[in-house]
Amino acid sequence: MGRRSSQRRNAAMLDSDDTDSVSSSSTTRSDLMLSGLEDVQFDKETVLDQCVDALYEKRGSTREKALASIIEAFNSNIQHEFVEKKFATLLQQCLSSIKRGSSKEIALASHVIGLLALTAGPGDKAHEILEESVSPISDALKSRSDNSKISSLLECLSIITFVGGEEPQETEKSMQLMWQVINPKLGPNVATAKPSPAMIAAVVSSWSFLLTTMDGWTLNPKSWQGSISYFSTLLDKEDRSVRIAAGETLALVFEVGSLEKFSGESKGSSDSSTTDEANKSRELLYIQGLRAKVRNQVRTLSAEAGGKGSAKKDLNNQRNTFRDILEFLEDGYSPESSTKIGGEPFSTSTWAQLIQFNFLKHFLGGGFVKHMQENEFLHDVFGFTPKKKLPGAEQRVSGTEKRMYKSPNSAVNKARTQFLNKQRMLSQDKNVGFYTGGDEF
Repeated sequence: MGRRSSQRRNAAMLDSDDTDSVSSSSTTRSDLMLSGLEDVQFDKETVLDQCVDALYEKRGSTREKALASIIEAFNSNIQHEFVEKKFATLLQQCLSSIKRGSSKEIALASHVIGLLALTAGPGDKAHEILEESVSPISDALKSRSDNSKISSLLECLSIITFVGGEEPQETEKSMQLMWQVINPKLGPNVATAKPSPAMIAAVVSSWSFLLTTMDGWTLNPKSWQGSISYFSTLLDKEDRSVRIAAGETLALVFEVGSLEKFSGESKGSSDSSTTDEANKSRELLYIQGLRAKVRNQVRTLSAEAGGKGSAKKDLNNQRNTFRDILEFLEDGYSPESSTKIGGEPFSTSTWAQLIQFNFLKHFLGGGFVKHMQENEFLHDVFGFTPKKKLPGAEQRVSGTEKRMYKSPNSAVNKARTQFLNKQRMLSQDKNVGFYTGGDEF
């Protein structure tokens, strides 16, 4: 079986000039996100400052709007200067939202924390984000009332561990927290409600994203015994997203190696009545059996016929994915994907790279192209070198954006007016010798 000429037919062309990229960014862009002129930059920072101030407000809807605006800002520009100034404040307020907020607020705050880590990049800040966030996220995961909230918490935990984890033990700890969501008996005081398909798919995707950073030999075998068998059972589930997530994770497990740590067979290897050679032989046979079982399941899913109500696009996606997995299991060929980002070619050639690419693309959404072009951490992750911008490229502002900025009803102008009014009030208060405090959003 030869390597297919195009193993990822449905790879998206993520070119900033493409219609899809333009539409995805335009749907999330607001007046707050205009760039180019110095006064516009000043106003953007002012609006971000006010958004942070709004996170202190008692009304949950106000905090939610502020978090949504922060997400837009971090997607539209790499906010290095803002992170340098307000990193600790923004982190603590987001953690406060996770502890006390609604499901929507928790989801938004989780996303902001992930963006904060990606913007800060590896180092002391990212490690502090991880250390400060693990406990609140772990507590929030125990209440599994809302799928979107849980998915956002899992994605956040994945991202902050991916960026801030400095030791394998830290990464494996986060993986264990995820595992407990779908295996509650493995953790103390965890809700025992049956996880939904969406929750299972989110856990598996987040878990495999972190596995891409691990050397198979550094994994603790006691933690992951039986995981291959578990993922194999997920291939038989009705939900297609669960099957695809489990299939890609199994491919990654086989790519990472050290299969005895995932197989569940090494528990009996300490029996003194058997020799080491016998144990190794038994483990090898067991792993070969698991591989054969998974291969048969994958072969079936790669040729599954469409049933009643089956979306053709989803079915084709499943077939293509499992054909790639089958080729990998049978011939050792990993899927090759090819795309363009801002006109620059980008490709992946391993399961680990493909899983990282898809996970970060999903997390960043409309901000993916911007971050791939300008976020140095992602350049290092993927070995990607974007085209250098021409001098003055950042100074170009479209006519539409200029009109939006000049409009007296634009958010930028409203924010600037609020800021100037606030400064005048503070000045007047100082003149009369008192200041009562309290920020307005």
